[in-house]
Order: sequence, then structure tokens, then C-alpha cells
Amino acid sequence: MVKPTLSNIEIRWHGRGGQGVWTASNILAEAAIREGKHAQSFPTFGPERMGAPIMAFTRISDEAIEVHSGIYEPDTVIVLDPTLLGAIDVLGGLKKGGLLVLNYKSSDVKELSQLVGADLRDYKTYVVSATEIAIKTLGRGITNTAMLGALVKAVPLVKLETIFEVVKERFRGPIAEKNIEVIKEAYEETKEVTKK
Repeated sequence: MVKPTLSNIEIRWHGRGGQGVWTASNILAEAAIREGKHAQSFPTFGPERMGAPIMAFTRISDEAIEVHSGIYEPDTVIVLDPTLLGAIDVLGGLKKGGLLVLNYKSSDVKELSQLVGADLRDYKTYVVSATEIAIKTLGRGITNTAMLGALVKAVPLVKLETIFEVVKERFRGPIAEKNIEVIKEAYEETKEVTKK
């Protein structure tokens, strides 16, 4: 097994249908490819309706990726919707010492640990109020681009500028500019949860 590094990482995204979970995974993968890395992005969902829990996955590596299976032991988990915390096992398979990036207001480790049902002192955890940022700028609680900003703040997998390039091609015009604003603000507001 290859040891995970900043350029060899497996990520699992949790969200609800309609929140852009797979779009965020795709944007990250495209940014990695533009920076000369290898990447995969794929979802896992069936006939779920809008609002149902879904997952997406991203693999990024400096080497060609030869594995084509699901990600069962991610290095990083990103949760776009805070209502999923405690409702599903977002930590399932996350490696000890792994990275957890949450759309959540509080950075109190005890509160978060109780919510997810596990001691978060075993993980490197970051939080950002992504829903508030998205509603303020986009007028809707679609948090995918905010969580991209939070992820890049937590672990610099790709440059923010590269994410912006991909977003401009994906959304275009004023929508692209608003999403870039969301990414920047989320990047600035993301904070690490202290382990006290």
C-alpha cells in the first residue's frame, strides 16, 4: 500500500442530492490534472431524489492511478451538509490521523465528537460555516464550492488559482465570479478544531 501524501490522496465527499457533491469532486480532480497530477472523480448514487444522502470520491496522485475501485479507507472526508453529522457514519473507514473537513459553525471538539459519535481528537478536523457563506453570496445553501475552499485551506492539494480557472469554465459569467467569492471567503474562514 502506498503511503498517502499531499500528492497521493483518497477523498470521500458526503452531501445531499442537489448540493453539488460530485461537481466539487470533479472540480478538484480537474484542477489536479491541470497541475500535472493524475486524478479520478466518481459518485456513488442510484435513483436518489434531491436531498437524499450521496457520496462522491476523488483520487489524486503524482503517479498513474491503476486502481479503479471505490474508496473504503479515505485519507480525507468532507461533509457538505451538517445535518448528515450523526445521521450517517461520516467517519467510516477514515484513517486515524486522517483529515475531516466539516460544514459546521462550532469548532468545539467535545460538541463535534458528541455529534459524530467518535473522539475527533483522533483526526485533524477543520470547520467552516459553508451554508452561511453560500446563502450570503449565492442566495442558496449550495455549499460545494465553499467546501473546496475549506479543503484547500486544510490541505494544499492544488492552488486556489487553478480551482478558480476550473470554476470559470464550469459556471461562466456572474455565477462563476460568485462561486469564486464563496471559495475565497470559505478559505479565509476555515479553522482547525483544537484538540482540547
